Amino acid sequence: MEWKANSLRNVPDLDPGEFMLRWPRLASHTTSIVAGPPTTARRGDETGLFPSQKAARMDSKEAGGALPERIETDTSLREERHKTDQQLATRSSVIEKDADQVIELARERADDLLNDARQKEDAAILLVDQQVAGSDAVYEARASEDETLIEERAVADDQLSGERAEQRRAVAQLLQLEREETDERLSAERAHSDRTVASRDDFLAVVAHDVRGMLAVIATSSDVLMRLPAEGLTGERTQTEARRIRRLTGQMSRLIGDLLDVVSMELGRLRVNTTQQDATRLLAESMANFQGIAESHNLVMTCVAPRGPVPATLDHDRILQVLSNLVGNAIKFSEAGGIIELRLAPNVDGLEFTVRDSGRGIAADAIEAIFERFSQGGQVDRRGLGLGLYVARCIVQAHGGRIWAESEPTKGSAFHFTIPNARPS
Repeated sequence: MEWKANSLRNVPDLDPGEFMLRWPRLASHTTSIVAGPPTTARRGDETGLFPSQKAARMDSKEAGGALPERIETDTSLREERHKTDQQLATRSSVIEKDADQVIELARERADDLLNDARQKEDAAILLVDQQVAGSDAVYEARASEDETLIEERAVADDQLSGERAEQRRAVAQLLQLEREETDERLSAERAHSDRTVASRDDFLAVVAHDVRGMLAVIATSSDVLMRLPAEGLTGERTQTEARRIRRLTGQMSRLIGDLLDVVSMELGRLRVNTTQQDATRLLAESMANFQGIAESHNLVMTCVAPRGPVPATLDHDRILQVLSNLVGNAIKFSEAGGIIELRLAPNVDGLEFTVRDSGRGIAADAIEAIFERFSQGGQVDRRGLGLGLYVARCIVQAHGGRIWAESEPTKGSAFHFTIPNARPS
């Protein structure tokens, strides 16, 4: 038989007997590189969650619902672990197959060497005694040797199989311990994060309540000053400053409201109370609220809406909040002499609201990012917290709609949002 070395590893040039005695240890060393599939390490229950992950999920639900980010993390973790198990099983199978092939080739080589040795022995007997080789005694001795060799190989195979199984169990136990430790740390970190967030939210709620109370007093005082007769330069100055105070307190109240809304949205507690009403009222109220501010910035506001009532099912205050955020941004980022247009039109999805301006526009690569928390679209103007569009998106999504922007630098912007369940009757 012509001997060919395996492409992955060469069998040492050993005496057949010596090779067979040393091979089990060599095979064991080879298979220890990568163990077999750690099936016992997959400890997920019927939902596919690991025990500590399930506990973390339960903690999250008690805190107000599982966060999407955590669900995504758990899903990704399970997929990566499953992928790791598959890769380990594949590599182990390949290595064991290669090792078995090397063993088989080595045994075939040992058998060929043994046959050659016996043929030489028979030839020597013929030359010496001139008798037919292979007496009964010789045949019996050789049969006994063959039987012993087969038994030894079977014992070696059993030993190798046991070592491989033990290695699989060891790797499975190691993976199980490491994964349980990872899950416990993840659960502990999430619990700590939940406690920290809860403390922050409680603190924010208390501060917001107190600040809103003080702002209400300031706003009331400014309203009283605005009702006083404007007599002389002092009276006019008083009226001007009172209006400024009233406007600034309104802005501060909206910022606080946005912060509280973000907290509610993160906890899945955003409330949307829908009722049947006329959607055109929303545009009329937005025009009334911002017309004076727009004129003070030398901007023109227009409104385009169907004639007559447009029945719709929506949360009036929340949708008015969305429009206020969009119109406020349009005023903030429009130059003097610009135009702001409010539009309402029925479409196949229900109703579509549009706020269009002639401002500085938004870069194409920043359009998606402006709807994220604390994002201001790369604007140099840093007024506000960058929460308005994020809050608007959450409110629209709570109605089952979607919001998007169309814009080009120096060519203005158009913000659209739909309310799918607001279908004209």
